Amino acid sequence: MSDSSIDAKLASLASLTEELLAQRRLIIASNRGPLEHRIEADGSLAARRGSGGMVTALLATARFVPMTWVASAMTDGDRRAAVEAENGTVKVPDYEIYVRFVTVPQPVYQRHYYVICNPLLWFIQHYMWNTPRTPNIGRVVYEAWENGYVPTNQAIADAIVAEADKEDAPPVVLLQDYHLYLAPKMIRERLPEATILHFTHIPWPGPRYWGMLPQFMRRGIHEHMVASDIVGLQTMSDVQNFLHSCDTMLDSEVDYHACTVDFEGHRTHVRAYPISVDAEGLLEFSKSQEVRQSIDKLRPLLGEKTILRVDRSEPSKNIIRGLRAYELLLERYPEFRSGVNLLQLLVPSRSDLGVYQTYTDEIFELVDSINDHFGEMDWQPIRVLYEDDYPQAIAAMTLYDVLLVNPVIDGMNLVSKEGPLVNGSDGVLILSELAGAHEQLQEHVLAVSPTDLEGTVRALHQALTMPSDERHRRSQALRQIVMDEDIIRWLEHQLSDLTTLSRGAL
Repeated sequence: MSDSSIDAKLASLASLTEELLAQRRLIIASNRGPLEHRIEADGSLAARRGSGGMVTALLATARFVPMTWVASAMTDGDRRAAVEAENGTVKVPDYEIYVRFVTVPQPVYQRHYYVICNPLLWFIQHYMWNTPRTPNIGRVVYEAWENGYVPTNQAIADAIVAEADKEDAPPVVLLQDYHLYLAPKMIRERLPEATILHFTHIPWPGPRYWGMLPQFMRRGIHEHMVASDIVGLQTMSDVQNFLHSCDTMLDSEVDYHACTVDFEGHRTHVRAYPISVDAEGLLEFSKSQEVRQSIDKLRPLLGEKTILRVDRSEPSKNIIRGLRAYELLLERYPEFRSGVNLLQLLVPSRSDLGVYQTYTDEIFELVDSINDHFGEMDWQPIRVLYEDDYPQAIAAMTLYDVLLVNPVIDGMNLVSKEGPLVNGSDGVLILSELAGAHEQLQEHVLAVSPTDLEGTVRALHQALTMPSDERHRRSQALRQIVMDEDIIRWLEHQLSDLTTLSRGAL
């Protein structure tokens, strides 16, 4: 990325920030914050950066915009930090971010997160339910909504209002994701002049699939969301689904061309803001000592050609079908045996939920089966590294010949952007058509339907045998898209719309 390109983006962002936020405070709110505290053996508090793609993305934006960040206290350390915080906030080292931790009783948070957010909302929005059998929405779910999801959203909204009261001007509030669907209306009722943008990082289903939820839940979600000034989603498909859902569930006026919803005298603009990576920061990190050390560690695991997967261990990532496609590839093309390895980087995820642990067990059982069937004395087809090691993941992305990203459905999937950005081998990207990133990257990837085993086998074969000039053309085009539409652009598009809205011109 050229210095002039970066400078132009930063200049545009600075101009927008100066106009929109000169007299107003930016408040971000999310379930997980940018800091996570643990209590050490000696009783002291130790802080580390929060995990997850959303935190990574939003931390990148904080290089450009100072902010207050409201988040749930996730650990005992967070709860203690909240009590000990001066002026109610904790400063994030090296950033102009001040975190306000929100503490609700543990049973309330457990109902909010482990009954409603996961698995209920996460599963419906990723089309993951085995609908003839699950879910069975009974009294526990109703009580979790009333005594978990609603009060947790209210606590976050109350904290935002309290932070806003420290300033003279109404704030600009950026709400994040499915944990906070009720917060926009709760904030609007007490801060009618606030400017609110809610961004959802996961897919938005159409109204018929939302019909799996009781009416008061699905209507409540949409009714509270349209108290926002702008609803941000990952793709235009998500935008159309949101508009259709509002048209179906609410007594609202929906303009599909202008992408607006008018409900109870308030207009909501619905926009697609495909999230991306901090391209400049990631390229710099890919050259760091810790990544170089990981590259040296990984090289002995590579084959003549290497297929890479980098996934959280969860059903939506479609790992088992990807492994089966590799198994069929080795069965059908014996010439690839001993030469084409699959490197699976697997990040533990929600292992306290039974369905996730069962899925992880099934992954390892299948890996063992494939290795037992095709492995030789001096060759093991699949290597699995089961750990949360970000430098190692980036190191692997610099080395792949083929990157297989075949989720059942994803809001965006940043691996499909990180990989092409840092890869140095003209690697080919095989990408699910139901990953949000497909809308931006489709011209230069090998696209597959996530359930299409035969199509995935053929895509793997095509990628492994692709001429070098075509590999180079595709990889360079993908890299340029990611560099052009990076995290700065993601934030700039939102601030630009918010600024236009403040002028009354959106």
